Amino acid sequence: MPKILVIDDEKNIRDGIKKSLEFEGYEVVTADNGEKGIEIVYKGGIDLVITDLKMPEKTGEEFLKDILEFDKHIPVIVLTGHGNVETAVDMMRLGAYDFMTKPFNLDKMLLIIARALESKNIKKTNETLEKRVDYHESFYGMIGHSPKMLKVYDAIKQVARTKATVLIEGESGTGKELVANAIHQISDRSNQPYITVNCAALSEGVLESELFGHEKGSFTGAIDKKIGRFEAANKGTIFLDEIGEINQTVQVKLLRVLEERVIERVGSNSPIDVDIRVIAATNKILSEEIKEGKFREDLYYRLNVIKIEMPPLRDRREDIPLLIDNFIKEFSNVHSIEIKAVDKKVYKILSSLQWEGNVRELRNTIETMVVMCKDGKIDENNIPDWALKNNNENFVVDNNVTLEELERMYINYLLSHNNFNKAQVAKILGIERATLYRKLKEDI
Repeated sequence: MPKILVIDDEKNIRDGIKKSLEFEGYEVVTADNGEKGIEIVYKGGIDLVITDLKMPEKTGEEFLKDILEFDKHIPVIVLTGHGNVETAVDMMRLGAYDFMTKPFNLDKMLLIIARALESKNIKKTNETLEKRVDYHESFYGMIGHSPKMLKVYDAIKQVARTKATVLIEGESGTGKELVANAIHQISDRSNQPYITVNCAALSEGVLESELFGHEKGSFTGAIDKKIGRFEAANKGTIFLDEIGEINQTVQVKLLRVLEERVIERVGSNSPIDVDIRVIAATNKILSEEIKEGKFREDLYYRLNVIKIEMPPLRDRREDIPLLIDNFIKEFSNVHSIEIKAVDKKVYKILSSLQWEGNVRELRNTIETMVVMCKDGKIDENNIPDWALKNNNENFVVDNNVTLEELERMYINYLLSHNNFNKAQVAKILGIERATLYRKLKEDI
């Protein structure tokens, strides 16, 4: 039975709607302001919201933004007076499903509710079908059929149905957030909240409050009680991106959450039980951070129950042509540019690069190439200068050279194509800088 949340600061209206909808067989919960309403939504299970436009503490517009950020599938019906119709229309532009003016017609409300719930079900069904159609080309947004990516897919499917905490490691731009999302989508918690936190984007002073919430008056500026991300993720999944950036104070609190599944809001001593799946990601080597005293060893072991390592793009070059085709298709649609042909040399050159920024860097490069191509044809002329300069695809040698001569020629080739940056060349070759210096000295 659909569960409907009714928010209105006028008790008679609130109770009247509740009684009428319950008579029609709906389950109804109520709140007298937006702040209480969003707390109810965060707990999960709400199928539709009916909210007044003007309320104390949090307006209908503010509430709408919060709810759509939390779950875009929940339809929101706005109640308003005749003088605020224009504002209600603006809210529909922001994402509200419909609006009704007071006094409202009950039959009309029931019709709108029925249509909204039907529309919600159709949208979710279509999204599921789209995922099935795209499955052969991608795995929950991840592109690639290389052995290393297939290993990642297998790990995701194996761990998703469990409650185990997962640590995702990998360089920036490899797609760690896609792994976290896939685990949640496949899990039994897929219909529950999925909350993401970019730990690197929040200052130390803000992070603790964002994660655990705070009580009114707990610090300067805390004018209202705030629900933290952990509490909002109850029954669902929380994804802590860039976990290596959190400070020692937050590390201690996070350790307690992982051990006891209990949180405390800032300014409160009252424990709150939370049922959550924790997924963390980092581009740092946490074992090195532990040695430097920047990350707690006990927290690391709590996070590292299951580890999934995302390979850098240079270690799965066979996936690059597939990624190129996918991004060309994406950006030709975004920018309404018809791509008629792609020169085969483009695949060879781009597949030879190191891609320090990984899939994200490749994606940005392809967008540039799509936008700047002429006559719908992508060729070598569309490849950025830096890529052509670092291209290793054109390295050719005579058949009669020795292995020693081949090594010397290749090193000199790389140096000339990397501004004689020895550190960069050593990284490309996969050797220590001292080893490269020794080889160069031997050639003198």
